[in-house]
Amino acid sequence: MDTERLTGLGLEPVLTTSELAEYLGLQVQAMYDLRTDGRGPSGIRVGREIRYRASDVLRWLDGLHEPESALSRRGVEH
Repeated sequence: MDTERLTGLGLEPVLTTSELAEYLGLQVQAMYDLRTDGRGPSGIRVGREIRYRASDVLRWLDGLHEPESALSRRGVEH
């Protein structure tokens, strides 16, 4: 799919479950589990498949952001 052409038409790019899992460095099954548990990004059903809008994924990721103080308590360096 030519995402540049779609973006030029005003359409937002969407990701498949496999593409999103690869982007996040997760197994595909982990994405299914997150969705089933209601802890994953919002998805769109297209036929039998689920697609994820880029903006929904970014919003979901922003919601996972931990304050720096929480990271410091765990000894995480950035």
